[in-house]
This record gives sequence, structure tokens and C-alpha cells, in this order.
Amino acid sequence: MGEIRDVLLVDGYNMIGDWPELTKLSKIGLQEARDRLLERLADYQAYSGMHVIAVFDAYRVPGLGKSFAQNKVQVYFTSEKETADECIERLVRELSHRRRQIYVATSDLVEQHVIFGQGALRIPARELLTLVEQSEQEIQSKIAEDRLNSSRNTLGGKLSPEIKKMFERWRRE
Repeated sequence: MGEIRDVLLVDGYNMIGDWPELTKLSKIGLQEARDRLLERLADYQAYSGMHVIAVFDAYRVPGLGKSFAQNKVQVYFTSEKETADECIERLVRELSHRRRQIYVATSDLVEQHVIFGQGALRIPARELLTLVEQSEQEIQSKIAEDRLNSSRNTLGGKLSPEIKKMFERWRRE
């Protein structure tokens, strides 16, 4: 991560416990809920331009202490001896830069005091959900607008009826 982009650190299980869609999915399986969260965070990352990092407590997952990218979102599973909160605090320290704002998405209020002290800003789980939903709506309306414009800006739209008929005759021959 060489460039100085703002960073959004997400306490993954905190979002899963708070976003209704993910809470429902987690009853099927945590993997499904994690995948859906990461899918939505990837779209939000593309939309917002922020570098998104999701952190999950590894005690719920075998194969501990991993970091990898899924859907271009950086994912951390904490090591066995580290909580998600501790991992987030460590990342805030490591990623701190005077030209970079770090946001931490968590509804954990104890966590809030530690990250504030390090200059990061907290986004409650529901507020992040609202931001993600707004970005999804804007992406959808942009896609719809592009579709409308591309249908309007076809070559066919610029041709006279006589020319269109001539092309159609040629096409059939």
C-alpha cells in the first residue's frame, strides 16, 4: 500500500452482528456472512477510493493469523493470541500518516477511546451500512444512466430513416 489513501478498518464480526442481512446470513454460516460483507466492502472501496481492511477474530476460524486479499479487500484473521480490537489498534499505529485519515468501523465503545487517542475516527456499524447502501444506490443509478445514454448515443440514433432502411436492406441481402 504505497499510496497515501484514507483507510477504513472494519471490525468484521462487529458488522456481521449489526447488519441485518449479515446477521441472517451468519445463521446459515459465518463464511457466507463474511463473503457477503467482503463483497459489499469491495464495492464500497471501489466507490469511495479508500483502502478497506477487514479484520476478523481468528478464534472462530481455523488457520490463524492470515492476511490475504478477497475481492481486492485486504482481510486479516488475527493470530490466536490477538483480538480483532488489538489487531485494529496495531494497524492504526502502523498505517498512521499525517496525510492519511484512518476510519475504524466498530460499534465497540471501549475500542473507540483507544482509536481516538491514536487519531483515528470511529464509524458505528449502522453508519457504515448507510454509507455502503448509499454508494450501492449511486452505483446502480450511474449504471442505469450509462445504459440510457449508450442507447441514445448509438449510430442508429443519428441516421435518417432512409439510411436506416438502406442499411437494413443490405443486412438482409
